[in-house]
Amino acid sequence: MNFWLRIKRRAFRLVANLVVHLIARVQITDIERIQRTEGPIIVVCNHLGRLDFIFTLALVNRDDVIIVVAEKYRKSALMRWVVRQLDLLFLERFEADLGTLREVLRRLQRGGFLVIAPEGTRSPTEALLEGKPGAAFLAAKTGARVIPIGVIGTEDRVIKESLRKLHRPSIRITVGEEFFIPPLPRENRDEFLTGYTDEIMTRIAALLPKKYRGVYTNHPKLGELLV
Repeated sequence: MNFWLRIKRRAFRLVANLVVHLIARVQITDIERIQRTEGPIIVVCNHLGRLDFIFTLALVNRDDVIIVVAEKYRKSALMRWVVRQLDLLFLERFEADLGTLREVLRRLQRGGFLVIAPEGTRSPTEALLEGKPGAAFLAAKTGARVIPIGVIGTEDRVIKESLRKLHRPSIRITVGEEFFIPPLPRENRDEFLTGYTDEIMTRIAALLPKKYRGVYTNHPKLGELLV
């Protein structure tokens, strides 16, 4: 990573921290599980609102963070500028975006820190949607440690209403324990990825209050994690 990109990322992270603490009261549990890590990491989290990107970035004290941005934000001149300045990656979510996938793999194999929402989009119900296999695939291919995060309070409606009333909403971020996903097998890959996607999503669900657990509320694996 070149010098100027490192400086721009640190400056943006500083701004993100200022914005977060200006507009919200943030409580973070077990943040040291993220801040004391090195090597390839995949942080997986639920996705409630448009500002999740800012709140998550404010947590990460690393210059090599990898963030993918949904293709719909290409329409925004501001987001295109941010992506260029910070060397982020646009992701075509509804097609096989092999170019972005290969670049994410390359950055992870070099020891990068990926932040990804396995649901692939903001949840309209504000509870967990079914996870997509991308995060499990990347972890299995790279050997990266996976760290789940549960976030509540960043719902778009909550943020908008709070800002309208000049009130700072309470946001709670809980960092779970890291775990590994075994290497991708040659056979039964779909079954393997489905199983470990459920592993990822139920570990996120275990960090959330019941009303946020969505389609994973009654998953057997979640029951095991909550015992």
